[in-house]
Amino acid sequence: MSYKKYIALTFDDGPSDHTSLKVLEKLKKYDVKASFFLIGENITPEREAIVRAELDYGCDIENHSLTHSDMREFDADTIKAEIEETTRRIVSVTGKEPMFFRPPFINVNDLMFQTIPYIFICGIACNDWVPEVSAEERARKVIEGAKDGALVLLHDMEGNDNTVEALDIIIPELKKQGYEFVTLRQLFDRAGITPENAKRDLYTYTL
Repeated sequence: MSYKKYIALTFDDGPSDHTSLKVLEKLKKYDVKASFFLIGENITPEREAIVRAELDYGCDIENHSLTHSDMREFDADTIKAEIEETTRRIVSVTGKEPMFFRPPFINVNDLMFQTIPYIFICGIACNDWVPEVSAEERARKVIEGAKDGALVLLHDMEGNDNTVEALDIIIPELKKQGYEFVTLRQLFDRAGITPENAKRDLYTYTL
């Protein structure tokens, strides 16, 4: 029996009017699912259909804060408000509560860990928020960093077309290497990890 390797694509900063849909088209093209970390303020009535399309295709919808601020500067009440309002908007569209949280700028402190009830997630980054980084360079960094159980940190913010193009390199190459693309929830299910038994050091593990 062959040994399967699993990897999860994740996208931050959506939903966006055009890029999110382009990413979804690439996922459908290659028959893979992913996980989307949404900014609460971006979940507008006009974009709810985009979130539903991601969910209907089988993708996870997760929490990336309300305003994408450095939450280390917030008190507990403000942190709680950021998370709860984003979750409220997600649930109002999807009917499902998030399981994961990716902190803006990957900045964390003890108060955030104490206040936010979700599993903190980082991942393999490829500087895809920097416009000057080409699609080829983004793809190279992801492919070089790939390993069984890895999480890939990408962005579907508006205008991020180089990441859309990079998917045409990343997905076929990693499939060729024997990887199966899964959502975060599927990946953690396979590892037997749930919100109830997740530990704080899990965040460091996923760096």
